[in-house]
Amino acid sequence: MVTELKLQSAVFSLIIINKAGGLVYQREFQPGLRKLSTNDYLVLAGTFHGVHAITRTITPKLPLSTASTTATTPTTSSNIPSTPGTPTPTTPASAFTFPNPGIPATGLESLETDKFRLTCFQTLTGTKFLLFTDPMMGNIDVVMKKVYELYADYVMKNPFYQLEMPVRCEAFDRHLAGWLRGRT
Repeated sequence: MVTELKLQSAVFSLIIINKAGGLVYQREFQPGLRKLSTNDYLVLAGTFHGVHAITRTITPKLPLSTASTTATTPTTSSNIPSTPGTPTPTTPASAFTFPNPGIPATGLESLETDKFRLTCFQTLTGTKFLLFTDPMMGNIDVVMKKVYELYADYVMKNPFYQLEMPVRCEAFDRHLAGWLRGRT
């Protein structure tokens, strides 16, 4: 019962962004939150989509091994004059990899302040789920997994839902709110 109460009081809001950066779903779960206009939510969705894309591209790549990079690193000789405007040889891009080989680079996954935590889950199709919670809330992955499961069951399996369009599914709203209240 304590975890149900903690879960209920910890989830503030959910936003779903399509792969093009458009807002397709937004809902608050706590009374008393400052209300944003529809335009504010649209701007928030587009801005987050851009920041997420930028952070994915700036994920640092690490050298595969020190031996392979030293062999391909050009050496400079004091006899060869440096000509301005001449490109300097660089290490080939294939000599570097992401921190976890086999796992593609991801963008911003979590942003935490003293008032809230924003957690982003991106599906393989590019849809992003932004969950705003209490910063002290634990097991965010479990909550995000359940939100995605409900989305798959009630939105994606709905024959009337058109991909990339706003989510207008009463069954999804009802089951999501019920689960967050600790009921099924």
